Amino acid sequence: VQLQASGGGLVQPGGSLRLSCAASGFDLDYYAIGWFRQAPGKEREWVSSISSSDGTTYYTDSVKGRFTISRDNAKNTVYLQMNSLKPEDTAVYYCAASEGELVREWDIYEYDYWGQGTQVTVSS
Repeated sequence: VQLQASGGGLVQPGGSLRLSCAASGFDLDYYAIGWFRQAPGKEREWVSSISSSDGTTYYTDSVKGRFTISRDNAKNTVYLQMNSLKPEDTAVYYCAASEGELVREWDIYEYDYWGQGTQVTVSS
């Protein structure tokens, strides 16, 4: 069972990136997926989640209207499209999988499997 996060990089403020979270060893259809991020010296914080059943999406307030989470079950992959990026979005981004339905999408302990993280740096 493995989650592989990718797509991070260096981007200027106002730019865009698309992160991918690819699963291997299990079928993502039955898992809700969350994205979290951790900046240096700060705790890991929840960014967004998508449910396993009907694709309901959830966002933390600071990214609403800028980030979009989506899933492609045929590719066993979840995406996080990030637009209008700000320097405060700089962090290592992690994806995580939770079997079944989400109860507390913001809670790190809700998730069973974690990817290794991908660095996003927003700077001019």
